[in-house]
Amino acid sequence: MWPLMRRTAPTLRLKTLFGSHHPGPLRIRHLYTSVASLTGASTGLYGFDHLKSAKGFQRFVDDAIERSGELVSYISGMPSSPEIIRAMDEISNTVCSVVDSAELCRNTHPDREFVEEANKASMRINEYLHYLNTNHVLYDAVRKAEQEGNLLTDEAQRAARYLRVDFERGGIHLSADKLDRVNQLNIEISQLCREFNENIVIDPGSVDIFPRSRIPKSLHHLLKPIYRSTSAISKESLRPRDTMKEKGFQITTDPHTLSSVLQWASDDEVRKMVYVQGNSVPHANLGVLDKLIAARHELAQIMGCRSYAEFAVKPNMASSPTVVMSFLHEISKIVWPKAEEEFKKIRDFKRERCGIKCGDLEPWDEAYYTALMKSTTYNLDSSVVASYFPLIQCIEGLKVLVESLFGATFHSIPLAPGESWHEDVLKLSLHHPEEGDLGYLYLDLYSRKGKYPGCAHFAIKGGRRISETDYQLPVVALVCNFSGSHNPSTVRLNHWELETLFHEFGHALHSLLSRTDYQHFSGTRVVLDLAETPSNLFECFAWDYRVLRTFARHYSTGEIIPEKLVESMQGARKMFAATELQRQIFYALIDQTLFGEQQVPPRDTSSIVADLKRQHTSWKHVEGTHWQSRFNHLLNYGAGYYSYLYAKCFAATMWQKLCQEDPLSLTTGTALRKRLLQHGGAREPASLLNGLVGEGILRYCDGGIVPDITSLCDEMKLGEGF
Repeated sequence: MWPLMRRTAPTLRLKTLFGSHHPGPLRIRHLYTSVASLTGASTGLYGFDHLKSAKGFQRFVDDAIERSGELVSYISGMPSSPEIIRAMDEISNTVCSVVDSAELCRNTHPDREFVEEANKASMRINEYLHYLNTNHVLYDAVRKAEQEGNLLTDEAQRAARYLRVDFERGGIHLSADKLDRVNQLNIEISQLCREFNENIVIDPGSVDIFPRSRIPKSLHHLLKPIYRSTSAISKESLRPRDTMKEKGFQITTDPHTLSSVLQWASDDEVRKMVYVQGNSVPHANLGVLDKLIAARHELAQIMGCRSYAEFAVKPNMASSPTVVMSFLHEISKIVWPKAEEEFKKIRDFKRERCGIKCGDLEPWDEAYYTALMKSTTYNLDSSVVASYFPLIQCIEGLKVLVESLFGATFHSIPLAPGESWHEDVLKLSLHHPEEGDLGYLYLDLYSRKGKYPGCAHFAIKGGRRISETDYQLPVVALVCNFSGSHNPSTVRLNHWELETLFHEFGHALHSLLSRTDYQHFSGTRVVLDLAETPSNLFECFAWDYRVLRTFARHYSTGEIIPEKLVESMQGARKMFAATELQRQIFYALIDQTLFGEQQVPPRDTSSIVADLKRQHTSWKHVEGTHWQSRFNHLLNYGAGYYSYLYAKCFAATMWQKLCQEDPLSLTTGTALRKRLLQHGGAREPASLLNGLVGEGILRYCDGGIVPDITSLCDEMKLGEGF
């Protein structure tokens, strides 16, 4: 993996690290155009003419390699420093057009031929990235540009520094034998990550339940009906009289179904069975995870680090695992009393419901009893809540929010023939009355077989300055899996899904509103522990009644969502907020520990998870389960999961200090855009955060940066004096 191609979180997919506009002597090739969709002319997938057919991926790769080769030759002549950085950026832009398009295609296209060709393209371009990653001509040119920093703009200086550092993180400065080993390890790590994800899909686990009456009707649509033969006994002969078929259900314990069953099944034994099974698959991933930890540890040690966590965290705001662990332990200590209090409330509620004989509170009880307590306390019915959130209205609500905050409007625009990958896909342009089009957004919102299973923001094109008058507009896709593709007009979201939609829209707006000179820094291409902040901030808007009343109307009557209902939803959200925060801390601690300094011989990952659960939560660890074997954040977010907690803290402060007074204010939106979003990763994150809200959003600790936790603690009513 080289400086032009750096992975980030699942919601961010791929991250590139290069700069923008192109040197004068070189001709820029515009690989994306929206003209076709406006004129009705045919084009290819995502607007790339190469992708009019699946086989077009081959030519797409060929042309990207050819163009990049021209640029490498140009750079080898050691042009001026600004031209070096611009040329490096065009290499990035060219290569990433292929990588990002292949990634989106692999995860969403219903045509198997397109998926297979995208897979081949991904492998070929990654082989080429290996060549670029070890190219000393490019490395020497970048070092020259950095040394002549006085000739560069501030953003270009930053790009040169990041490029040089990332080349070195790829091992280019090492001896030949060490560099070969680093490259072998990177290939191995990539293969292990792919195998880990494939195992999750191949082996989701399942449980057979008889009779079917043990499963509530609200879950039937998620499950597979099954039958087994039973014999009826004759009273006279005590022999089987005839064979009957007993009806049951097979519960596939994929995360979505598992979550639904744990929340809604009243049968304790059913919940236990699905919990144990769902947290014990895929067994093969235990070995894969061990190999991944070992490979990353060896890589880090070759690079002069004591652990992979040190290697991964070093470029981020936190700067070291010591800072991360200090932050996690501090917040864990603060949240513990409130989480313990919530645990006891759940336990007492269970005992009231089923008597003292029911025993201790078990891990498979949490989702069921907390949902019951919320609905009982606040008289909440999830179907009633969902009736106010038809998906079409939710999209309109996001449009209203964007216009209120930024003065820009989303317009639906026609897709050119060949541009789309499914009939459900929509295309929007973000338009500003003074600035014109700001970027393009594809929406692929409905679930279908073979599609990426979660919700994610995919980059297709990063923004970059091409000349004094021309700007390459960002192009992104927002992919979700809401049910009901056969009749989209009837799709209604529960509030958790609405919150997820707002979260992903936060990522999309970060990309679309970015106006960096260099693609290197476009939109979400920021340090990992800042990347989730805009998306977490946008979740806050999904809870504010002043925002919700602009679009949340009953699908049948048109009634605006009642304020009392929203207050009940907010109350239910806060009931177990400490427990949820404690869970996120636990996940981050697992991530840091697994990729931290290693014992000899290495400890079993399940024992590490069990110990951390006992130390940092009140909940039992169920022996024999290995939840970590499908925690796929360990792949793209290895040693970086703490970033979600950083984002929660930063977002809480931003909301309290900037947005809470008037969340629909153009003044608020202008500050967000001008001081944060438009800069992407082109400025130091601490400077951006302090510039947005002033002091009190972060603090310095042992050479790194940690969020101020005051606003989050105030919001959750945690501790004293924070």
